[in-house]
Amino acid sequence: MATTNDLKNGMVLNLDGQLWAVTEFQHVKPGKGGAFVRTTLKNVLSGKVVDKTFNAGTKVETATVDKRNMTYLYKDGTDFVFMDGDTYDQIPVPAETVGGGADYLLENTEAVVAVHEGVPLYVELPVTLELVVQHTDPGLQGDRSTGGTKPATLETGAQINVPLFVNTGDKLKVDTRDGRYLGRAN
Repeated sequence: MATTNDLKNGMVLNLDGQLWAVTEFQHVKPGKGGAFVRTTLKNVLSGKVVDKTFNAGTKVETATVDKRNMTYLYKDGTDFVFMDGDTYDQIPVPAETVGGGADYLLENTEAVVAVHEGVPLYVELPVTLELVVQHTDPGLQGDRSTGGTKPATLETGAQINVPLFVNTGDKLKVDTRDGRYLGRAN
């Protein structure tokens, strides 16, 4: 338990059986009446964002969310198996929990897995990953001046748009949040 005066960004609260992360908070002391805390909360599982106001000093239940650096090992059915580098514990994470990041997961990729009471809540991939282009059509000679893009399939099976000069076998930097091409890797 904590009071609303102890709130910090990133703190996870247990409200009505759901986990909410504090993304923003502001202590407000109006000239008349009692002080209150205005917060913006994000649901840890669904990603829904809500604004909630608490009276100052109100008790709120905090949840312990353990963020651990883990290594992706392999896919087992619909689950992705991650291993904790310190304890060598392996935990299966459902595909819904991994979400869109599954398109960029290669074996031995490091990721942060948030766990609450043994249940994986979400997986944070590194912002950029270096992936090899498995297949892309060659850019045509006349197309190069327009600076257009073409589809490319990465080694993970993900489809992204790349500039026309990119060839099959090139190693690229990709933004894992939205699948943007960021440039060639050295």
